Amino acid sequence: MTFARKLACIIVLAVCATSLAANWLAPAGYAKQFREAPSAPPSRQHLLGTDEIGRDRFARVLYGTRISLLLAPAAALVSTALAAVVGGLAGYLGGIWLRMARGFTDLFLSLPWLFLLITVRALMPLNVAPVVSVLITFFILGLLGWAASARVLSTSADALRNSDFVLQARASGLHGARLFVVHVLPNLKPVLYAQFWISIPVFILSEANLGILGLGVAEPLPSWGSLLRELEGLISFREEPWRLAPLVLLIVVMTSFQMLLSNEEVPA
Repeated sequence: MTFARKLACIIVLAVCATSLAANWLAPAGYAKQFREAPSAPPSRQHLLGTDEIGRDRFARVLYGTRISLLLAPAAALVSTALAAVVGGLAGYLGGIWLRMARGFTDLFLSLPWLFLLITVRALMPLNVAPVVSVLITFFILGLLGWAASARVLSTSADALRNSDFVLQARASGLHGARLFVVHVLPNLKPVLYAQFWISIPVFILSEANLGILGLGVAEPLPSWGSLLRELEGLISFREEPWRLAPLVLLIVVMTSFQMLLSNEEVPA
């Protein structure tokens, strides 16, 4: 493991550990309003100051980071599972099934993914409970983000379908779903693993885009998207540089993921 990759791994783990300790680091919570100190500058009590209605920004950054970093992998798991079913199974079956799956995948990839995501999320009710909005947002991300991974998995499964060990298994009388589960799917694990990790930063940025548009996680729950949306009213970065904390944190985490993935040898 290179030094850059080790550093990136340490940064991601440190950010995750800090966000998980939000209950202890920011016991006031993300929703409590300090009405006597709205839009306050950083202090010993409020390390990043307070927002317009007196909520502690430090607590909101910690809880927002927790939501984004915990649920983006959940969305990546959903999309990777769908990709395994659609792409992996079609590649294993081959023939018309493979052509149909690739045609459908190419059609799905040709659609403006972000606009499709915005459209689907906008059709959902906006006045839902905050926890429900979190689940809806990341579940939609998982449902709509499978196509690119499915394309890769269909190619890998198609190559495995004609490999020597699969042909030998067929010759020994192993067919159908058992052959796919026992011999093909285990050999797709490295590709599934790579696609899973590649999807996580994509979903983090997608949620941030939705949050900026007001279609992400509902208030009072924070997320990186909703925290970035608060920067719209910022007049001068020099006067209130502490308000850039969520943006800086997002850039650091995304850069760390890029360093991890660029040093990852993705199997063919």
